Amino acid sequence: MEIVIMILKVIGILIGLYVLEMAIVTFIPGMSVPKQPLKKAEHMPEKLEAKPPLSRKDVTFQVKGTIISAWLYLPDDLSVPVPCIVMGHGFGGTKDMIMESYALRYQEVGLAVLAFDYRHFGESEGEPRQLMLIRYQLEDYSAAIDYARGLKEIDPARVALWGTSASGGYGILIAAKDKNISCVVAQCPGLDHRASKEMFKRELGIRHILRLVVHGQRDMMRSRLGLSPHQIPIVGKPGTMAFFPLADAYDGYSKLASENFINEICARVILRSHGFRPDKQIQNVRCPVLVQICDHDSLAPISAETEKELRKYAEVKRYPIGHFDIYVGDDFERSVSDQLDFFKKHL
Repeated sequence: MEIVIMILKVIGILIGLYVLEMAIVTFIPGMSVPKQPLKKAEHMPEKLEAKPPLSRKDVTFQVKGTIISAWLYLPDDLSVPVPCIVMGHGFGGTKDMIMESYALRYQEVGLAVLAFDYRHFGESEGEPRQLMLIRYQLEDYSAAIDYARGLKEIDPARVALWGTSASGGYGILIAAKDKNISCVVAQCPGLDHRASKEMFKRELGIRHILRLVVHGQRDMMRSRLGLSPHQIPIVGKPGTMAFFPLADAYDGYSKLASENFINEICARVILRSHGFRPDKQIQNVRCPVLVQICDHDSLAPISAETEKELRKYAEVKRYPIGHFDIYVGDDFERSVSDQLDFFKKHL
């Protein structure tokens, strides 16, 4: 009986310590993280200077009553329904960052494109702002597919998925369930959880990762109590508090971000990304898949072991570049050319 009482006391102490920790993490002042504005690019990319193309239409659809903002690009020849590529952007990104550069190239060869902002980001509705939950984003992506299939200009039997970076694995997860997807492009995709985990431990260290967890706990508890969200910068300079305090990430986002980009994310994302393993679902995909790997990827590395497994189910192309190089210049031209060849073959 004394042992039982002792065990209950220990359990009570542990519960009390946990409650105390959560109370401190939730309410203690001084945990707000300084904002980190991105450095100004030396010149504004042409895609931001130019007026919106006449062929681009502002459209909307809904997910559980929340309005999603999207851009629809239609080719000139609409004598018959055309294939459509549904595009999802990367971590914290918005449709006005890099997606139009790709969409216009697809449109030139007779393909339609639907690019959208996930809930809580960009021009889409959703509170709190800058909330990234993978489950929500997968729901948004699936809703975008349904919307595209319902348009009279689109052939519902020829819909392809395109994702980059964090969303690079979304298309694989969706196509594993939706057997009517025609093909998938995963560009510098974040789909190797183990390799990413090892890379972050090496680059950031356990101390920074534990600090991120504490910030994630604060945001999670505040959300449960109906309090304002606790946000941290998406990217930051080395040594600062940010989700990605890496020089390559800070410089990369600075070059690609639009004027309206917000360099913040609700910190609970740190605690809510477990179980995201698209590399384990690719064997269930029945349509063609193109995986584009950057050899020197600083954000979404893919191990040799995972690549070997991917090659069993997908066409894999490697590029001797970094994560952000693929979006600009000659590297963009090479990668988009491979994508066009892939889409022409399978759409």
